[in-house]
Amino acid sequence: MKLPKIHIGRPQQIAALLLLFFLGECLWVIDRQQLSPADYRYALCGREMWERPSPLAGYFTTCGNLNGDGTMAYRVAGLPLSVQRLVLVGADKLRKPENRLYVGGSLGGSTWEMRHQISLTGVKFLMHLPFVFFAIWLGGGLWWVCRRLFGDEGAFLSLGLYCFCPTVIRYAVSPNNEILAMWGLYGLVYAAIGVAHALQGPRRKWKPRIGLFILALGLTASAHLLAAMVGFVAAAGFLFYLAERRRSYVMQILIFSALGALGIVFASFAFRLAPFSYVFTGGGARFWFSLEAVKGFFAYLINAPIAVATGVAAVLYLGVKRCRYFGNTTPLLMVLAVFALQTTQQVSYPWLWALPFLLTFAGGVFADALETKQRRIFLALSIVILLTQVLFCLNTLPSLSRTI
Repeated sequence: MKLPKIHIGRPQQIAALLLLFFLGECLWVIDRQQLSPADYRYALCGREMWERPSPLAGYFTTCGNLNGDGTMAYRVAGLPLSVQRLVLVGADKLRKPENRLYVGGSLGGSTWEMRHQISLTGVKFLMHLPFVFFAIWLGGGLWWVCRRLFGDEGAFLSLGLYCFCPTVIRYAVSPNNEILAMWGLYGLVYAAIGVAHALQGPRRKWKPRIGLFILALGLTASAHLLAAMVGFVAAAGFLFYLAERRRSYVMQILIFSALGALGIVFASFAFRLAPFSYVFTGGGARFWFSLEAVKGFFAYLINAPIAVATGVAAVLYLGVKRCRYFGNTTPLLMVLAVFALQTTQQVSYPWLWALPFLLTFAGGVFADALETKQRRIFLALSIVILLTQVLFCLNTLPSLSRTI
């Protein structure tokens, strides 16, 4: 089986440069952060998931059974520390017995020892960088989707607004399930669209995309159950809409995907049935509707360029027929579905999950506007919006070192 050829041209290089700048912003913020109680919680309980069961009888970790909270952020935060600990113990075994730091070579350790280890220089990068990489992964996916749908100009507008969005950076530099849910929901929706397109082609292309869809659904559910449920319902709608003559396969795909996703979530609980049952009884997916968070996002000055881009895109979408097609309507529908959600059982931020779809919508509509006779006007407007977003972001970076 031949591997596909990877062509790295000028567009890919520019996109990589933007993502590299995004990485630099995040590193700058992390370097100035102070470890918080939430960091210790994610690190300690994440390590417990990877290394040993909870010392408290009847509980999954010392954080409890994660009633309503996803396991993925804990595992993402804890994995680098567990690997680091394994390397330290392995190196320790090379020392003489009287010089060893870990008695008996144990991977365990008290809470005090864990707090001492996590306070070492560089450990906060081990714990925070995985979330930055998920944000970079999402940025790459955003650019790829927009470029496939709208071309280079729309893709660079969306990616530029993403890489210089202080809100994205703020959630990318600390352990949390929100950035993972945002990554998962966006990938889940477009993976489902990819499955629908694959159904129109040869069967050999079905399994890889269905497998990717199952993985996206399972990981999203491990991060936040509500995000997975919203993505699953949206995926079902897009599959039935796009599958056309292959709609008879859609229900089978959805059933097997749901079962596969449950298996992934069960695995994230180390195949322990008692804590896994809290997925169904913890209330993590309970929600209602509120526009307060949306009003707060658009009223915040640093988000003014995104607000302007959204407003212009909305006017063009409603007023120009060429802007109203599936590529632009899909992210708009997701924005409308997610932006107004508000969790009631736990503190969560569904409005954040809608941001990649919002930027996709803005990039798509502006790409259409750039193909009209008013190209120069909209090109100038795009440049002004991007430059303003860059200035606002760089000016805000010092305040982002505060933990969320």
